[in-house]
Amino acid sequence: MFVLAEFKDVIRTPPSDFNVSLKTSITQYLNNALANKVVTNVGLCIALFDIECMDDSYIFPGDGAAHTKVEFRFVVFRPFIEELIVGKIKNCSKEGVHVTLGFFDDIFIPAANLQHPSRFDETEQVWVWEFDNNGDKHDLFMDQGEQIKFRVAAETFVETSPIASPEGAEKTQEMTSPEVPYSITVSI
Repeated sequence: MFVLAEFKDVIRTPPSDFNVSLKTSITQYLNNALANKVVTNVGLCIALFDIECMDDSYIFPGDGAAHTKVEFRFVVFRPFIEELIVGKIKNCSKEGVHVTLGFFDDIFIPAANLQHPSRFDETEQVWVWEFDNNGDKHDLFMDQGEQIKFRVAAETFVETSPIASPEGAEKTQEMTSPEVPYSITVSI
């Protein structure tokens, strides 16, 4: 569920505090810049794990900041396909069930991936699994906040970089609709 991802980047650290070491300054910058951000085809960055290598810093004319080439590893949330995970039901709709892990909410169980036979109860706004135990039938409700085990079926990355509109042009619905950068489809 959690993996280490390796990155290389040139980090610009401003000359704000001479009492802080360069490594500490770079660590603070990386945690502020990447923590809780989705990197396309990598996953959701959680926290800096370590800095593997720092080259010499360079200061360019007209800029008092230090520019340092850094190789580092970040703890990333990216579950494997077919991995079993335990989460809590966030809410239910006719389309399926939304699940949360507490730190990640973009998990969805489509209606086709629920246990069979299942039905959506309009009055309760929950999915109900019609469990049959050797002729003894039970309705098992998928209530909000209940823990469930699910299996990762697919993951989707969407590029969400800002789209520049031509000056004077009205924004279209497509340009203003918020996209989820990383979502997981699961089955139960």
